[in-house]
Amino acid sequence: MKLIWVLIYNVVFYPLLFVVGCLFSLLNNKFRKGVFGRFQSISKLTNYFKTIDQTKDIYWFHAASLGEFYQVKPVIDGLKEVSTNNITILSFSSPSGFENAKSNSIDFKFYMPFDFPWSVNRALKIIAPKKIIFASYDIWPNMVWMANRMDIHTNIFSARVKDGSIKLKPVFMSFYKSIYQSLSTIYTVADKDYKRIKKIIGVSDKPILRSLGNPRYDMVMKTVDDFTQVHQQSVLLRQKRIIIGSAHSEDDENFIPVLSQIMKDNPDYKVLYAPHEPGETEISRIQSLFKKHGFESSIFQKKDSFKLPDERVIVLGIVGVLSKLYWQGQIAYVGGGFSTGIHNVMEPAIARLPVLFGPNYQHAHEAEELLENSGGFCINTRDEFNVVMNQLISEKEYYLKTSFVATEVIHNNLGSSTRIIRSLIRD
Repeated sequence: MKLIWVLIYNVVFYPLLFVVGCLFSLLNNKFRKGVFGRFQSISKLTNYFKTIDQTKDIYWFHAASLGEFYQVKPVIDGLKEVSTNNITILSFSSPSGFENAKSNSIDFKFYMPFDFPWSVNRALKIIAPKKIIFASYDIWPNMVWMANRMDIHTNIFSARVKDGSIKLKPVFMSFYKSIYQSLSTIYTVADKDYKRIKKIIGVSDKPILRSLGNPRYDMVMKTVDDFTQVHQQSVLLRQKRIIIGSAHSEDDENFIPVLSQIMKDNPDYKVLYAPHEPGETEISRIQSLFKKHGFESSIFQKKDSFKLPDERVIVLGIVGVLSKLYWQGQIAYVGGGFSTGIHNVMEPAIARLPVLFGPNYQHAHEAEELLENSGGFCINTRDEFNVVMNQLISEKEYYLKTSFVATEVIHNNLGSSTRIIRSLIRD
């Protein structure tokens, strides 16, 4: 059956995906960067590996985008500390990761080559990796199949199979079985993911399957260690600011009217609004929406100072600083839940903020943990957003309870990166 899937993928599915991707890149600048980057991958790999000592162990990590990089970073950093005499390379599918990922532990970063058999074969021969390690979900079939044939260890960590996943449907299960059985090791986020992947794999002695958690919790905790003094302050001593993080256009239309009314009803409350992609057009559109409801706004674009001004409404005009700004708020809403999927809910949670988000959260184990422990709230409508916000604002004890639980969820899930590093070395 595996041979049939290899043929279908290489003759039908991936060539079609390649053509559609190239056509779409003509219309979308971000997508175009990713496609052009992939065209250049083999030549860049060739040039880099001419300059290094390839007798060292080479670990090839892959992350889809910046979000998955935050899962990879604590593992890469920890691996470098334990095994200093290795070369760590990191590939991406998206420009958001390639352009913004930073770590002293990365020796070389590049775009993942196209998943055609010839380009994958060429990349594997150039790199000759000791292990290929995928973060979370962005695994490429030909890469896995050919690495398996060449006896190269392949791993996926922070693996998840959510409720109702297409991977559990009969035909698709067969396809994913052909991929998962070709991996060497799989490390899942939770026990329920372990059981679902075990169901897909069926009776097989490969891969080695372990439930080891999500290293992104460790990444968030490490990031906030620079804010020790802030940790010691009560969340109630902060300014009464609602922070909207990584907002999409669907969030704007739904919640800016509610936020405006909350500020009218509660004159001491303020809003920091952070669009997911803060371009000039997007910022102007958000400012116009607030103005329509009676509020002027300023733009915050500082990278070297994180003290927010006193204006009632501030629109964040840069990326990469939101995790630090959450410490100047009391309640957070994280965007994406009404479109592609919610963004990082860990950053506001570790800052002791109750976290609200939309219904598309099933890919995020941390969001499920927040919901189960009452530190987070799934919002389906504008009215629900209004009700939850006003309850958190008006009921002090309820607010403090949810604030404490949000942070406790993060602390209860620490240590995954250490477990993953140990297993990567041992397995």
